[in-house]
Amino acid sequence: MTLKDKLSKQLELTNEQTSPLFRIMWIQNRDEPYRRHFENNICAFHIGNGFILSVAHNLKVEANIFKSIDNVLYLTTIFPHLNSEQRQLFESCYPLELGKEKRYANITNPNDFQNIMNLLKQINFDTRWTTLMNHKISIPHLVVQFKDNLFYNNPALSQHFNPTTYFEEPQIKRHTFLVEVELVEAFYSEDIALYKIINTPNDVIDAMPSLEVDYSLLDDNQENYYCLQSSPTSEIGKLLNKAQIDGFTEHFSIFQERIGGNYNLEGLRYLIKGYFRFGSSGAPYVVYDSDTNKFKVNAVQSEACPIQLSINNQRDGNYQYINAIATPLQLIRQKLERYVGKAT
Repeated sequence: MTLKDKLSKQLELTNEQTSPLFRIMWIQNRDEPYRRHFENNICAFHIGNGFILSVAHNLKVEANIFKSIDNVLYLTTIFPHLNSEQRQLFESCYPLELGKEKRYANITNPNDFQNIMNLLKQINFDTRWTTLMNHKISIPHLVVQFKDNLFYNNPALSQHFNPTTYFEEPQIKRHTFLVEVELVEAFYSEDIALYKIINTPNDVIDAMPSLEVDYSLLDDNQENYYCLQSSPTSEIGKLLNKAQIDGFTEHFSIFQERIGGNYNLEGLRYLIKGYFRFGSSGAPYVVYDSDTNKFKVNAVQSEACPIQLSINNQRDGNYQYINAIATPLQLIRQKLERYVGKAT
C-alpha cells in the first residue's frame, strides 16, 4: 500500500462519518428532555457487531447524588433508614410527582445539596454508576454526533430515532443521536470494560464504523502506532496522533472504593509516550497494517502516567501528559473472545 492509502485511512479515523471513536455518557431521565441529564463521560470505540470497549475505572466511582428516583425504590432503600427530620429534608428536595410514582430533584439551596449527599453516604446508599445503572436511575448510551441531521447521512436509519434519542444542539452546531448500551463485563484488574449496543436495529449497528482487534504484544519499535482520542480543545472533534511504546511495566495501583472495597489495577502495561488529552481514558491505540491497508486496535488508554510534563513544577491545571499507561488487548483476549468470537 502507498503512503496515500495510509493517509486516507488516517483521515477516516477522525471523520465523523467513518470514525469508530465515540463517547459513553450516563443519562438520567432520558425520555424527559427538559429533565435529561448527562454525566460520567468516557471515551469508547466500536469493535464490530455492537460491541464497545472502554475503561472500567469510571464504573465504581460514586455519583454522590441523583436527579430522580422511583418512589418504590425510595421507600424500600432510603426511607426506612431516615429519622423524621431527615425524611422531611429528603422529601422537600425530592418531592413525589403524582401520576408518575417518581421523585425528582428540586434542590435550590446549596446547603441542602451537600446535606443530601452527606445523608446518602450516612445511610450507605450506593450511588456508584454500576448501581445506578442496575436501578435504572442512570443508563449508559453512546453519544453519536453529526453536522447534519441524518444518522450517517441515511434517512432510513434516522427514522429509528425519536425525540428522546435525537436532538439538535444549536450551540455547537451538531445533531446528537443516543444509542443505548449495556455493560457486558468489566475487567477491573486490566481496566477495560466491554459494552454491547441494545434496543437498536441491526441496520443502525451495522452502519457504525468499527475497528478490528490486533491481539499482538508489540515491541517498542513501532512506526505506525497512534492514539485516537477526542480533539485537544473539546470532545466534539477527534484527534489521531503518533504514539510511541516507550517501555513495559508490570503495573500495580490501588483503586480506592468505599462501598465494595478497594481493588487492584495490575498486570502488563505499555508505557507510552506522546500527546494525551486530559480525559482520554478509554481511547484506542491503533496500529497500521500495510498488508490489509487497515488500522487495528491494539490497546486501550488506561491512565495518565505520573511521569508528565510539569509547568512551574505544578500538576494542577496541567493537562498535557507526555506519558501514559495503556492495556494491551492481549491481556483479555480469551475473555473477550468468549463474547465477540475469535479473530480470523
